Amino acid sequence: MRLTSKRRLYHFTKTRLSRLKSASFCTSAENDTAAEEIAAILEKKDWKRLLETTSELKNKLNPETVHSVLHQNSVFNGMVDAKLVPDVYTFTNVINAYCRVGDVEKAKRVILEMEEKGCTPGLVTYNVMIGGLCRAGVVDEALKLKKSMAEKGFAPDAYTYNTLIDGFCRAKRFSEAKLMMTEMRRAGLNPNHFAYTALIDGFMKQGNIVEGFRVKDEMVARGIKLNVFTYNALISGVCKAGDLEKAKALFNEMVWIGAEPDAQTFSILIEGYSREKKIDKVYELLNEMKKSNLTPTLYTYSGIISGLCHCGDLERVNHVLEAMVEGGLKPNLVIYTNLIKGHIQKSRFEEARRILDRMMDKGVLPDVICCNTLISGLCKAQKMDEARSCLVEMVDRGLKPNAHTYGAFIHGYAKAGEIKAVERCFKEMQNYGIAPNNVIYSELINSHCKAGNVTEALSTLRCMSEQGVVPDVKTYTVLIHGLATNGRINDAMDVFSQLHGKGIVPDVFTYTSLISGFCKLGDMKAALNLYKEMCQKSIAPNIVTYNTLIGGLCKAGNIEKARKVFNEISQKALAPNTKSYTMIIDGYCKSGNLTQAFQLLDEMPSKGVPPDSFAYCALIDGCCKEGKLEKALSLFYEMVRKGFASTTAFNALIDGLCKSGKPNDANRLLEGMVDKCITPNHITYTILIDHHCKAGEMKEAENLFLEMQRRNLVPNTVTYTLLLHGYDRLGRRAEMFALFERMAANAVEPDEIIYGLMTNAHLKENNLIGKLKLLDEMLVKDVVLNQKWSSLLLDAVSKREEFSEVLKFPDEMAEQGLKLSPVTCHKLVRSFHDNGSLEKAEQILESLVQFGWVPNSTSVHSILHKDHDDANSESPGNFSKQVTFGVAC
Repeated sequence: MRLTSKRRLYHFTKTRLSRLKSASFCTSAENDTAAEEIAAILEKKDWKRLLETTSELKNKLNPETVHSVLHQNSVFNGMVDAKLVPDVYTFTNVINAYCRVGDVEKAKRVILEMEEKGCTPGLVTYNVMIGGLCRAGVVDEALKLKKSMAEKGFAPDAYTYNTLIDGFCRAKRFSEAKLMMTEMRRAGLNPNHFAYTALIDGFMKQGNIVEGFRVKDEMVARGIKLNVFTYNALISGVCKAGDLEKAKALFNEMVWIGAEPDAQTFSILIEGYSREKKIDKVYELLNEMKKSNLTPTLYTYSGIISGLCHCGDLERVNHVLEAMVEGGLKPNLVIYTNLIKGHIQKSRFEEARRILDRMMDKGVLPDVICCNTLISGLCKAQKMDEARSCLVEMVDRGLKPNAHTYGAFIHGYAKAGEIKAVERCFKEMQNYGIAPNNVIYSELINSHCKAGNVTEALSTLRCMSEQGVVPDVKTYTVLIHGLATNGRINDAMDVFSQLHGKGIVPDVFTYTSLISGFCKLGDMKAALNLYKEMCQKSIAPNIVTYNTLIGGLCKAGNIEKARKVFNEISQKALAPNTKSYTMIIDGYCKSGNLTQAFQLLDEMPSKGVPPDSFAYCALIDGCCKEGKLEKALSLFYEMVRKGFASTTAFNALIDGLCKSGKPNDANRLLEGMVDKCITPNHITYTILIDHHCKAGEMKEAENLFLEMQRRNLVPNTVTYTLLLHGYDRLGRRAEMFALFERMAANAVEPDEIIYGLMTNAHLKENNLIGKLKLLDEMLVKDVVLNQKWSSLLLDAVSKREEFSEVLKFPDEMAEQGLKLSPVTCHKLVRSFHDNGSLEKAEQILESLVQFGWVPNSTSVHSILHKDHDDANSESPGNFSKQVTFGVAC
C-alpha cells in the first residue's frame, strides 16, 4: 500500500515538474539545470529527498520560482489529492516557501491546517514562521508566536532569539532588541555575531554611532569575532556621519584581524568618499579593490557616479559608465537618477530630458524620485512651464505626485513671486489627496510674507494646525521672520509666545529674526534683551546675529556698544566676517572716528578677511565728509588697482568732490566711470544734479537729467525735488509746472515736500485753474500730510477779491476738458462758508450743480452736515471700533 502511494506521488510529482521546464520562470540555463536536478532525484523514486532538497534548490531558484514549484505547481496540494498526509518537514518547507516570498498570511494558514490534520509544528516550523513575520515587519506577531511556542513546550533557541533581535532592529525598536538579548542570556543562550551585527547595523542606521560602538566593544569583550558584515555595518554608519578617518581606521582594523574586506566594504567606503567629494580617494579605493581581485558591483559604480555628478565632473562620469557596461553591468534607476541630477546641476536640462527618455528605451522606468529630481531642478531654474510638462508626463505614466513634487513647484513659484500660482499649486495638491507637510506650509507662509500678505500668513498657520499638521520651529521661524520683515514686530512677538506655549524651543534663527525686526525699528533695547535671553538659554548666536546687532547699533549711533558686540564675536569662538568689519568700519566713519576705521581696515588681512568694495566705500565716504579728499582719492585708486571699484565708490567720491567745490573733477570722474565700464546709477546723477541746482546752474542740471533718462535710469522723487528746488530759487515757476506735469506722466508719486513747493509756486501765480487742479489732486489722493497745503489753496481761492473771476472757473475748466471731484467741490463750498460768505458759497454751489459736478439735491446745509458726520466718524474713539482683525481659514 505504501509502495503504491509512493508510485502515485512519483508520477504526480514527475508530471508536475515536467511542466517546470516550459514555465516562464525556467527560461534561464540556471533554472533549467535546477529542473534537471529535480528530475534526476525523481527518477530514483526518492520523493522524500526531493522535499529535503527543495531548501537547497532555493539558492538556485529565486523565491518566486520556489513559490511556483511548491504552490502554483501544487506539489503540496497534489500530495493531499493523492491522499498522502504531509509530515512536519513537508509542512515546514511549504511555510518556508510562502515566507520567502513574503506571503505570511498563507504561511499562517498552513500552520493552522497542519494542526487541524494532527501534525504538531516543531521548533524549526516556529522559527521559520517567526523569521517570515520579522522580515514582513510584523515583529509583534512574531513575539506572540514565540510566547505560544513556549507554552506548547518548545523552548526558543538561539535562532529564535537572533531572528527576533534582527526583527526589532529592522523595526528600529532598539531598546526591545537589547531586552531580547538580555532575555536570551538569561535563558543560557549566547547571542552570536548575527544578533550583534543586527544591533550595530540598526544603531548605525539610526545615527547613534556611540551606541553602535558600545555594542561592538561588548561583542569583542564576549569573545565574539567580528566578521565582514559587522565591519560593513560599522563603516557604513561612520561614513554616513562624515567621519571618513574613522571609516578608514575600521577598514585597516578588519584587515589586521583577518576579516577580509569584500566588494560591499569597498563600495561603502567609495560612496562615503564620493559624498564628501574626495574623488581622488575614490579612485584610489577602486584600484585597491581591483588589486584585491574584487569585481566592482552596481553599488560600487553607483557611488562613484553619484560623487562625480555631485562634483560636476560629467566627463569622467561617461568613462565610468563605459567601464561599467564593459563589466557586464547595466545602469539602474538610482544611477540614471544621479545622472539626471548631475546634468541639472550644470543647467543641462535638455540632456537631462534625453537621459530620462534613454532610460525608458532601455526598459528602466522612472519612479517618483527620479521625476521629482528633474522637476525640482527645472523649478529651481525658474523653468516652470517645462516642469509642468514633466508633471503631466509623470501622471500619464501612472506615477502619483507627492508632497516633494508640489513642494518643488511651490518653491519655484514663490521664488518668482507668483503668489497666485503658489496658491493654485497648494489647492491642486489637496485635490489630489496629497496632504501638505511642514515644508509646504512653511513655503506657503513665506510666500505670503514676501508678498506682504501677513494676514494670509497668519491664517495659513491656523489652518495648518486645524489640518493636524503640527508646526515645528522652522515653520514658526519663517512666520516670525516674515512678520518682522514687514514691520509687524508685535505680531511676531505674539507668534513667538505661541511657540513657547507649544513647548517648542526657539533656535538661533528665530531669535535672529526678532532681533533683526527690532533693529530695523531702531528699538535696540528690545534687540539686546533678546540677545541676552538667547545667551542665557544657551542658544549660541551665530555670525548673522552679531552682524545684525552691530548694524542696528551703528545705525542708532551707538558705536561703543557696537564695538563691544564686535569684540564678543571672537570671544564666542567665532570669526568676524567681511560684513562684520564693513559695518563697524562704516559705523566709525559715520561717527567721525576715521582712526579706528582705518585700524580695522589694516587688521582685516591679518585675520584672513579681505576688505571688499563696501568697506572701501564706507571709508571713502567718511574721508569725504571729513574733508580728507586726498585720502579718499588714495583709497579710490587702491580700489581701482584691486579691481573692485564700484558705482558706490564713484558716487561717494563724486559727492565729496561736489561738496568740496570741485564739480569739474566730479564730472571727469563721471566720464571715468564710463571708460571703466562702471555704470552710473540714478544716485550718481542725483548727486551731480543736486550740486548744479544749488549753484543755480540749471542748464547743467537739465542736461544731466536728460542724460540719465537716455541711460534708462528712472528719476525718483528726490531727483525731481532737487530740480524743483533749483527752479524755485530762481523764480522759474513755468519750468516748475512743466516738470511737475512730466513727473505725473512718468508715474512718479509726489511727496509732501513736492506738494509744498508746487503750492507755494501756485500761490505766487495768478492762475486760478492751476490752483484748483493741484487742490483737486491733493484732495482726491487724501494724503493727510497735504492738508496744510490744500487749506492754503482753498483760502487763496475763497478769499480772492475778484469773485466774478472765481465764478468763471467751471467754464474755463470744462473748455480744457477738466472737472473737479465731488470732494473738492464740497471743500470749496465749505471754504466760502467758513470765510463768512454764505451767499458766495451758494453761488459757487449753483455753478457746480449746473456743470453736473455735484448732484442737484446738494445744498450748503447738506455739505456742512456731511462734513460734521465725517469728522465724528473719524474721531479716535470711533475709528478703533471700525478696525477689526480676523484670520479666515
